[in-house]
Amino acid sequence: MITFEKTLSKQEMDTLVVGIFQQTQLLEGVLKDINEQLDGYLSALLKSGDISTKLKKLTSVYTLGKLPVKRLLFVGLGKKQEWKREKAQEAFAKVFQSIQEERKEEVAFLLDSFVNDHVPSTEVSYIAGETYALSTYKVKDYKNKSNVPEKELKAIVLISKEDHSDLDDAFQTGLVYGKGTNSARTLVNMPSNLLTATELARYASQLAEKYDFELEILEKETMQELGMGGILAVNQGSVEPPKMIVLKYKGKKEWENAIGLVGKGITYDSGGYSIKPKNGLMNMKTDMAGAAAVLGAMEIIGELEPEQNVVAVIPATDNMISGSAMTPDTVITTMSGKTVEILNTDAEGRLALADAIYYAKQHKATSIIDVATLTGGVVVALGTHTTGAMTNNEALFEQILEASAQTGEQVWRLPIFEKDRDRVRNSQMADLNNSPGREGHAIMAGAFLEAFTDGTPWVHLDIAGTATVNSNGLLGPKGATGVMTRTLALFVEQYEG
Repeated sequence: MITFEKTLSKQEMDTLVVGIFQQTQLLEGVLKDINEQLDGYLSALLKSGDISTKLKKLTSVYTLGKLPVKRLLFVGLGKKQEWKREKAQEAFAKVFQSIQEERKEEVAFLLDSFVNDHVPSTEVSYIAGETYALSTYKVKDYKNKSNVPEKELKAIVLISKEDHSDLDDAFQTGLVYGKGTNSARTLVNMPSNLLTATELARYASQLAEKYDFELEILEKETMQELGMGGILAVNQGSVEPPKMIVLKYKGKKEWENAIGLVGKGITYDSGGYSIKPKNGLMNMKTDMAGAAAVLGAMEIIGELEPEQNVVAVIPATDNMISGSAMTPDTVITTMSGKTVEILNTDAEGRLALADAIYYAKQHKATSIIDVATLTGGVVVALGTHTTGAMTNNEALFEQILEASAQTGEQVWRLPIFEKDRDRVRNSQMADLNNSPGREGHAIMAGAFLEAFTDGTPWVHLDIAGTATVNSNGLLGPKGATGVMTRTLALFVEQYEG
């Protein structure tokens, strides 16, 4: 339950969270009132340094019944002039995780104490909502559980003198963005034996039912009729049927100027006959993180209902080895009619995406964003904190870049030059080859996908390095990050076609 108040309620709560900037004058504003009710105790604690103003440092002060809260939880915010969105996220995350660990059931925030000229109250409220969802997310595991119910935070009260309707809208929007990201995380964390292409399609159908999306799920037979040789080649070695999943959200009266969101849905990647090494086979359940990001974004879009048209296309299959699996030297024909010489069966995601990008164009997508855990090369180039991007359209990329800056999901552009395109076209047997070599590998994958856009404005986002993290952090636990979910959704909201 989320409520807003202008002053402290008379009903006693567990905790009131107060932000403290360095060099705070404690005897100003509402803090002056609190200090007086505690007989000057706070000013004494601040003067002695017993309340830390260092960023993310928490200090508890018990009120001994003198206030309608059991304790004050002060969180250090650092220098006021340096306070910005990223620091606010960290501070709120620290508080929410502390509250969760202590199993508190209710908490109030003195929202105005987290505001400066760069971060107004509405943004603080948005950050609080988004960070509450992200920082308290728990991985859904399959361990035996005790019968003792876990305590959950049941009430959040935000205290501010500002317009509560604006603050409420901001908090709820932040919460929607956080929950959409968590949905993507849960999909990526699922074991591959439980999240098959069929189950991914079932999840998409549930979204369609909840948000009244138009749903289309192509089965293998239909893909064969349509000539989707890319995804079918990847699926050849599998006992699980492939699915081409399409969700359409109509935010305008006419179906025009649609945004295409394409997400790689390889539910497990063995590498095929170009099999991965032993350690490389671990964590390949996450190779559908692009699909998860798109589905998470569609959840946010369904909740917020922006005035845009969006078509989401997800090619879903696993990449396995059997007597019928594709092999190197194979030549396939994609839906576009372009032929591809297979030099590496572990460069499979781009084959499935080639058909999905082309199919998005058949649904009148006039701009396309694809998201994929596509290459280890992007990890070598940019590490694990930055998503790689490539594009054929400067204006479209700038909109993605702006959205990523607002969400804090770092993106860095890699180039595609004509010599890169020449390398992808270098085949004696087909129009394209799917793996020209290790040099510039991430760029080669992007250049391959670009060939299927036929000039449609397009941005490729390679999340191989950012889709998961190896340790617990302030914004979530070890495992899936749900990266690009928020960036895609915000891009759609702000899109200028």
